[in-house]
Amino acid sequence: MNAFSKAAPLLILALTAACEAPPEPGADGLPGVPVEMSEDLIAQLAPGQNLENVRLLPEDGCYWYQWAGPVETTYLPLRTREGRLICVRSPEQANIGMTDAEAAAQGST
Repeated sequence: MNAFSKAAPLLILALTAACEAPPEPGADGLPGVPVEMSEDLIAQLAPGQNLENVRLLPEDGCYWYQWAGPVETTYLPLRTREGRLICVRSPEQANIGMTDAEAAAQGST
């Protein structure tokens, strides 16, 4: 047995363990619930986010948009011009309404 044959199962296990499970699909097979964006909400968004397929994920109460990259298509959280998540839950929950740096700082206190 060569070295690759011995290492292959471990490599596969490591690669699959690093993958995060996708959000639960909605009735249409896509994650979350499709939503239409209001003009007020669109005015708050950072540029460069695709608004053709925006979803509201019940797991976190945040809006996500479909991003098509060169290798994969995935959902990314919608963000304001300041980099904040756009969510419908109250700010007391989790890190909703904070930048990633603010959430990290709050978690360390």
